[in-house]
Amino acid sequence: MRGAGTERGTRTLRVATVSPEIVLGDVAGNIERIRIALRTAAAKGASLIVLPELATSGYVFTDRDEAVRAGLTRSDRVWAGLAAEIPEGVVAVVGYAELVPTPTAAGRDDVALYNSAAVFSARERIGDYRKAHLWGRESALFSAGETAGAVFQTELGRVGIAICYDSEFPEVPRGLALAGADLLVLPVNWPLVHRPESEHPPELIQAMAAARSSRIATIIADRHGEERGVSWTGGSAVIDEDGWIVATSDDSGISVVTLVLRASGDKSFPPHNDLFADRRPDLYHCGPGCALHSAAAPGMIIDSGQQGAFGEFGDASGGR
Repeated sequence: MRGAGTERGTRTLRVATVSPEIVLGDVAGNIERIRIALRTAAAKGASLIVLPELATSGYVFTDRDEAVRAGLTRSDRVWAGLAAEIPEGVVAVVGYAELVPTPTAAGRDDVALYNSAAVFSARERIGDYRKAHLWGRESALFSAGETAGAVFQTELGRVGIAICYDSEFPEVPRGLALAGADLLVLPVNWPLVHRPESEHPPELIQAMAAARSSRIATIIADRHGEERGVSWTGGSAVIDEDGWIVATSDDSGISVVTLVLRASGDKSFPPHNDLFADRRPDLYHCGPGCALHSAAAPGMIIDSGQQGAFGEFGDASGGR
């Protein structure tokens, strides 16, 4: 395993977020730029290299036909070419539009299309994850995956994967941490939104909170620039287990940093606490009527003067 130990019970891992220029529909050109980026990041010593969501295809498709034309199957020969660019001991995560041929009742082939991420090393295709939570017009283009994130066993440890909007649901990063992920990887395409001056992007703040609440380092690869009128946030970042940003993307689009990771499954808060051992999951379910303080749910205290039609959550506005 690449990565040296530091203090007892920890190890280091060199990780890279990579954001090459991505041109909508230019699959061959995107693959070439990804190939160069993988080689460059590996030469800088990265053991884990993460690229954005739909890195091989672009994102802002006019319709499903355009998206299908930019799709790749898992067996496409381009994957062997990308794997050849990374040395032994390196793992890469690349977002792509996944084509899945599906026979129809009439005997013709149709295709399903997923917003997916490929996980591979020089020696093998480790696995693929299909995005479960589709944002905006994605539901008109892609089928939804059937799992809320996935954990893959790699030579670097257990890598948890979710894609962009998946991570806006707190259950996803927490679920991956509970499933034993040593770190979390997020390929994203975050559209630029207004925020107060000097503030981080809201999606990044949410990722920082999730990293801290589950003590799981998080590597985010985002787009930069613009595509068909959509400006990207450029929010690539590496977040440590305490929820602090230790690196963001630079002008080259490649950022390589050393992460310190605790031993697998160690969620301790010395000297007295343990993040997972202290959990009370029996208390985390809100059954019928628990939005009101009652004998059935004495811990859920709501000021009746403030409670509206949406119970404890106030109103229905805001948020993705």
